[in-house]
Amino acid sequence: MNASNQATTYEVAAALASVGTLVKNYFPDGSINFSPWREDPYTSFWHEEDTLDLSLHFPGWSPSYECRSLLIQLRVIKDCPEKLPRLLGVMMRGVTFDGERWRLVTVGDWHFTGPYLPKPAVKEKLNSMCRDFFTLFPSD
Repeated sequence: MNASNQATTYEVAAALASVGTLVKNYFPDGSINFSPWREDPYTSFWHEEDTLDLSLHFPGWSPSYECRSLLIQLRVIKDCPEKLPRLLGVMMRGVTFDGERWRLVTVGDWHFTGPYLPKPAVKEKLNSMCRDFFTLFPSD
């Protein structure tokens, strides 16, 4: 679900602002979109209530990242509407106009999969950003 649609409380809005700041710290040239999904019936069919989705668009295609944009999906669990959700995991996809080029899921071994993987230094940077996402949300 678009992260912007999930900002229904001050706590969630503040957490999303922190997520945006974190992403901008890692990618200062990137452009963040907290509403990457269209608001149409087809997209609504795939609506996932327990995700905070955002995207990051680079100024152009990046050979070291092997993509033009990142789609970041934060899988959360909402225990209580008044509290900040807990982060269960992150799914990150590197995409171009041709579709998905690689994927990182923070479940299991955190390995990148796909036909066009980013460079090793970029992989570490993306892993580090994912670890930092976990610090923004409560663990209990």
